[in-house]
Amino acid sequence: MLRRLLPTLLALGCGLLALTCGLVSLQRIFSQEREDARAQLRSRRDALEEYATQALRHTLGKQLEGSLTALHAAMGDPLAPGEGFFLNFRGRQFLPRLTRSARGSRAPARRHYHELARAFAEGTPADPWRERLVRLRAVEAALDRGNASRAHALAEELLRHHAENPLPPVQELPFVVLLLERLQRGEATPPLVRALLREGLPEDFGGIERSAGLQRDLLNQRWQFTQPDFDFLLAHVVRVSTALGEPSDDFRARAREADAGMLVVPESLSGPTLIGERWYVEQQGEVVRGIAVDLEALLRDLARDMRERGHFGADGLVRLRDSEAMQPLESLRLEVSVPQWTAAENAIEQRYGLKTLLVATCGALAVAIVVMAVVAQHGRYRYVELKSDFVATVSHELRTPLASIRLLAETMERKLSKVPEMRDYPERIIQAADGLHFLVENILSFNRIDKGRWQLKPARVKLDELLGMLRSDLVGNTSVPVRLTADVGDVELEVDPSLLRLLLINLARNACAYNRNNPVELSVRAYPHPGHGCVVLFGDNGIGIPEAEWENVFRDFYRLGSQGPEVHGSGLGLALCRKIMALHGGRISIDNSSPQGTTFTLLFPEPRHERPEQPS
Repeated sequence: MLRRLLPTLLALGCGLLALTCGLVSLQRIFSQEREDARAQLRSRRDALEEYATQALRHTLGKQLEGSLTALHAAMGDPLAPGEGFFLNFRGRQFLPRLTRSARGSRAPARRHYHELARAFAEGTPADPWRERLVRLRAVEAALDRGNASRAHALAEELLRHHAENPLPPVQELPFVVLLLERLQRGEATPPLVRALLREGLPEDFGGIERSAGLQRDLLNQRWQFTQPDFDFLLAHVVRVSTALGEPSDDFRARAREADAGMLVVPESLSGPTLIGERWYVEQQGEVVRGIAVDLEALLRDLARDMRERGHFGADGLVRLRDSEAMQPLESLRLEVSVPQWTAAENAIEQRYGLKTLLVATCGALAVAIVVMAVVAQHGRYRYVELKSDFVATVSHELRTPLASIRLLAETMERKLSKVPEMRDYPERIIQAADGLHFLVENILSFNRIDKGRWQLKPARVKLDELLGMLRSDLVGNTSVPVRLTADVGDVELEVDPSLLRLLLINLARNACAYNRNNPVELSVRAYPHPGHGCVVLFGDNGIGIPEAEWENVFRDFYRLGSQGPEVHGSGLGLALCRKIMALHGGRISIDNSSPQGTTFTLLFPEPRHERPEQPS
């Protein structure tokens, strides 16, 4: 057959090759058009993104420059706001302030305060504040007597002694708190005592480390106090500040200032850098300065400015292209998102997709035409071969029983009266005639069902009755004894009796033809199936069907090769069985098969409920 198809295949192949070359060239043109359109959009986007990036760099630099005064103030004054500033000098971070308290729940400063207060009230000595308490009592006594000049002189002596003999902060600050609480007299408070709260002592008071004022000293030394101690001292400082009429809002704000912790910055920066999208830092020598930035707000302002300049429409957005922990400004890039551009890109892709689909459809149609032409040509040749095979097979099958009938009839005519052994000739003539009738019946039934000309006449039939007919059909029509066992109970099927009888006899004759046992054993079982009407299992003890052939045996005119003597037939038996089951809405398949026999499964649908008779 391949030689017959070769000219057709060559002609179709040449045409398909020429069409493929044309479609490939057309697709290349479409691809180039898409790339050119995308390049134009990309060029405009790149220009706007470069503009936005340069604008952001300029804005960040200007913000840092404008914040330097406040940053330096926060560096020198703990009462100045330090949030949002970064300052690192020689590897030490000064801003944001590391405002953590010491770990633990002990409160030694509070204990020292209470010891001082008790000693002062009882007039008992208390080391190491003995000399200070004596001087403090003298100042308070002078104030109580109204001798202001004497009180101021004694206060100055007390504070000089205090400055020249410093104590650890955990002892010093509780004493200063007590001093302020005992000596505050509102407007009449000695100036040096009042200055001790915020400004600190004058420079000429000497001392190893001049006090910057109680409020500043507590903030600076916070790391030496536990949280309970800090809260205790904070409350007393706020109370005395209120009593003296001194500001304390900034002091309380710094006390509540969130601990930003350490900001990790490389030892050397290549230039202005954005860290974590929250900090902008610059390095100048050993100093690294920076400010906290709201990058989202900056990008929104930048997008608004670009919209006002007419660079894109109201829906345009500007965002950071890469979200990295640390981004030098020289490598930072912004991304401009404009819905109109996205729509334009989608339109480009849609046009390209439609053109590609057109090319693919043309190619697919060409391939389909080629395949259909080859299949049609192959089918034509196959039909001719099948028709020839069928004619030859049927002719052979019809010729054999007819020749037997003629021979047996002539012999019986000459010798029946003389030879007793000839008495079985009439029975053999009947078997041959039945075989011829069965073959013709199969062919005619197959043709009528295949052409859709069979009018189904369903009726309620007991399966046991059909098996009784099968036993009758098998009697005298097989060359070996047949034993049929059935376990079907009272199963009823709604089928065309003549078609189901033809199906069963085909299965039975196949079992007899492809069998080497004596007797031939057939078994039929039936049981209900969930969701279906009934399952019928038809088994035999034949030679079996190879698993690879389980579907092929149901094809039209397909005959299974036999390892023994040639088995005559038309190849329509099982094909006719499948058509009969399909006509009833069921199906037939091979459940299992081996050299010990084959079992077919017949699955029948649920019977339709009968309509009640209408009253006349």
